[in-house]
Amino acid sequence: MHPNALLDLTTELLKAVLKLDSPADGVVSAFFRQHRNLGARERHTLAETTYTVLRQRLLFQHFAQSGHGALERRLAILGWQGSETMLRGALGPHEQQWLAQVRGIDCGSLAPKLRHNLPDWLAAPLQKSLGDDAFWALATSLNEAAPLDLRVNALKAKRDEVQAALAAADIAAEPTPYSPWGLRVQGKPALNKLELFTRGDVEVQDEGSQLLALLTDPKRGEMVVDFCAGAGGKTLALGAAMRNTGRLYAFDVSGHRLDALKPRLARSGLSNVYPAQIAHERDERIKRLAGKIDRVLVDAPCSGLGTLRRNPDLKWRQSPQAITELRAKQAAILASAARLLKPGGRLVYATCSLLEAENEEIAAAFGAEHADFQPLPALQALQSARVEQAEQLVQGEYLRLWPHRHRTDGFFAAVWQRV
Repeated sequence: MHPNALLDLTTELLKAVLKLDSPADGVVSAFFRQHRNLGARERHTLAETTYTVLRQRLLFQHFAQSGHGALERRLAILGWQGSETMLRGALGPHEQQWLAQVRGIDCGSLAPKLRHNLPDWLAAPLQKSLGDDAFWALATSLNEAAPLDLRVNALKAKRDEVQAALAAADIAAEPTPYSPWGLRVQGKPALNKLELFTRGDVEVQDEGSQLLALLTDPKRGEMVVDFCAGAGGKTLALGAAMRNTGRLYAFDVSGHRLDALKPRLARSGLSNVYPAQIAHERDERIKRLAGKIDRVLVDAPCSGLGTLRRNPDLKWRQSPQAITELRAKQAAILASAARLLKPGGRLVYATCSLLEAENEEIAAAFGAEHADFQPLPALQALQSARVEQAEQLVQGEYLRLWPHRHRTDGFFAAVWQRV
């Protein structure tokens, strides 16, 4: 493809994504469906440039004020993640001169907002809870792409065997430092064509998400509920940990998300999983199971701000008002899910948010209102699940994962046992 044509397409895609009226990954996928003639390298350039612009939007918009032509074209040039030779071939002399000037600017001299690329409402609470050094380490990590983590399906394979099979396919993978099920792959290899993927030996799953399943620690023969199952990544991890015994209910209000679980479930070899769409957290199905369940994982709907390396558009699409609405939903879902547990049962509340408002504050409020639930230290639960270096993963009684410290998505989890 001619360099100008590829830069024009990138500009067109950025115009659509920067409307910020729907999730960026969906906009990118729809764009690729409209342009089926694009090769893998061209799709990579388009997608990675788009995500780089979303991560560093404030900085690039600041620089783009000094150029000429369409704003989105200047942003595409600044965020370009393709061949440098191709970019030069697409730029006129004035654009080349402008880009050289911008690249010569010392970013350390710029205003903090342009360096951390976070909206004020998000930067302020993070800086307050983390302190300056950790805040800047986090901000830097959020402007980088996340690695690709895999979970080995313990029903079908062993981690060292999968690592060797990946190496034979020229894919380097390292064991994850905390999860005993995980492998970390650099880059974005085409895994879905490999036999070990199609036969269900591995699933793509962030190490942090694996740790939530380990924290839940379901046993053989138990009755377990994944309360907000979504597309079922944690459901599959829980089912394998149960060695395909007992009953595992995967509840979600979205039938569309549960449909995405079906092909994954078929690959996994699990027959103990029962997906069920519910109308809301007080659904009749939940009332019928009240007091009968051994373990419940509530991976609650949240802002998703722990996934900003993968979904950088969220920092521009979320708002303080949205967080307030989510908090009410989180508290209601947690209270309803708690009714499922029998005495001695374990409740895990988790989010992929970085904010105390969605995490510690929700957990503290639940604990104050439910004297029949005893807090269980996350360290104790992780150690009993044989998680490596578990002491590095906790803050107080809670699991707290940070991209800059643990190289996972940002996760929070609180654990209780019903008295």
